[in-house]
Amino acid sequence: MKNLLIFALFLTISFTCLAQAEVAVITHPSNGNSLSKADITAIFLGKKKTFPDGSSAVALVLDDATTDEFNTKLLGKSSSQLKSYWSKLVFTGKANPPKTVSPATMLELVTNNPNMIGFIDSSSIPDGVSVAGEF
Repeated sequence: MKNLLIFALFLTISFTCLAQAEVAVITHPSNGNSLSKADITAIFLGKKKTFPDGSSAVALVLDDATTDEFNTKLLGKSSSQLKSYWSKLVFTGKANPPKTVSPATMLELVTNNPNMIGFIDSSSIPDGVSVAGEF
């Protein structure tokens, strides 16, 4: 019984830590734009296509579990809500969803192009990117 309680406590703590993982929004180091949460949200929802300085902003999303955390924390939407949101925009010709890439591709594209903006798990921020915010 005691071992079962310890195991249950361990699982509770583990899931709590996983649920509170932070997401880092990243840009190219030369991108000197200061981005608010509202700016980031607008870019990833296709409402803004430029950074505050007027340069083009190209959003990238991950093909892993970090995306669900990002969608919930920053965009305030579930995966199914976003799918519906983007379906409407694509159907009406107003916008296309961000390109979905692997973590390695995300880092490669962001480190090589000042117009790219993406996100990664904040525990794995590499050199060669600038952090626009952690959420």
